[in-house]
Amino acid sequence: MVLARDVFRNDSPVGMPICGRKTVLTDELIARLDSLDVNAIYVEGHPVWEDGDRSFEDMLRELDQRFEKVRNDPLTARLYEIYVEHLKRSMGDAGGQQAE
Repeated sequence: MVLARDVFRNDSPVGMPICGRKTVLTDELIARLDSLDVNAIYVEGHPVWEDGDRSFEDMLRELDQRFEKVRNDPLTARLYEIYVEHLKRSMGDAGGQQAE
């Protein structure tokens, strides 16, 4: 997992970050953040895949169905493109699933 945002002490964005964005999380680093009472972090992609979560392909298929009738409108088509890019960024590589 990789940090998506800088991590600050006490969730305050003022001052020097404890860890910078794009830092790879190791077991040691996670333990250190825990000892510093860091309550939450943001990581890139879709780091936890649980039963019942929709796959990236399912989300794209659903999005295609929702925009099917309005694809000819340029503004709506652009909105569709923006949403697809958002899904790609939020799900990370391989649609959020780890290669085994």
